[in-house]
Amino acid sequence: MEWVAIVTTVALIQCTLFSFVVGRARVKYQIRAPAVQGHELFERTLRIHANTVEQLILFLPALWLFAWYLEPRAAAVLGGAFILARQRYFNDYLEQPRERGTGFLAGLLVTLTLLAGGLAGAVYRLCLSG
Repeated sequence: MEWVAIVTTVALIQCTLFSFVVGRARVKYQIRAPAVQGHELFERTLRIHANTVEQLILFLPALWLFAWYLEPRAAAVLGGAFILARQRYFNDYLEQPRERGTGFLAGLLVTLTLLAGGLAGAVYRLCLSG
């Protein structure tokens, strides 16, 4: 389970770093709080961070359920793929917003795999306990 804890920590650090990028963009483009509009690159960074937070709400419990009910090492590998997908989403969204779909879809597929695996593992154990 240590690898799953490490992946969890890295995913949370990544999200935190994305929030720092938002803060830096707020200063650079002079977007005073509480404003959330004003410069396209600021708005992109804000959306990247918000979407990452939205995805973490599903990803983190799914990661731990998969690890608990199926296989921690496989969960950690899938979690690493999620982190890479989020980075791809970040990079693509900043460079060319229309290209962000690949990173988004890859991360979503990882999350759905983790959810399905966690559910299947829980149902299987429930059936065994009879």
